[in-house]
Order: sequence, then C-alpha cells, then structure tokens
Amino acid sequence: MTINPNDISPELREKLMNLQNLQNNLEFIVNQRIQLESQLRETELAIEELEKTDPDEVVYKSIGGIMVKSSKDKLLSEKKNAKTTSEMRVKTLKQKEERTRNQLQQLSQTLQSELQQQSA
Repeated sequence: MTINPNDISPELREKLMNLQNLQNNLEFIVNQRIQLESQLRETELAIEELEKTDPDEVVYKSIGGIMVKSSKDKLLSEKKNAKTTSEMRVKTLKQKEERTRNQLQQLSQTLQSELQQQSA
C-alpha cells in the first residue's frame, strides 16, 4: 500500500506527528527507568556492604569529588532513604511507560485504520 504524502489530510498528518512524539516520549521514559534501576542496584549493593560493616568501623561517602568521613548509621539511613525514593520513582516511570505504550498502540491502530480507508 503506497500513499502519496500530498494526499494525507492535515488531521492525519497531525496524528502522525503525535505518534512520533509518543515514540520519542516512550524512548525517553524507558531510558530514564533503565538509568534509575541501575542507580537503585548500586544503592542496594552499598546498603548490603554497609550492613556487613562493623558499627565502629570508619566509613566515607563521596560528595562531589571528595570523600567525607561519616557514621555508618547515618550513611545507612541515607542510602535506605535513597533506595525508597528510587523505588517509588521506578514504579512511577513503569506506570508512565505502560500508559505511553497503550496510547502509542491505540494511536497506531487508529492511524492504520484511517490510512487504509484513505487509500481505498
């Protein structure tokens, strides 16, 4: 099925642009989720290591380009809070990703139907 681009109505052209925007948004959301899941895994590993550490052992945290001495309990608390925040953000991004995928699928089906009708 070949359609001349000049024969596409302005409404259909707008829907095609919306489809492209949804695809771009989905790609951005997926990349954000992947990046955040990676940070979450790093945080979980840091928590595991801190929990293995003796309570009176000296620990450091990185702030910018320097290492700063910190208490184990304080650092563990910070990491657990960061983990909770990351988990909530990942959950939100997954929901957003699912909604965007559904919108993309619906718009794609609508466009296919309209393009078939227009070419008939």
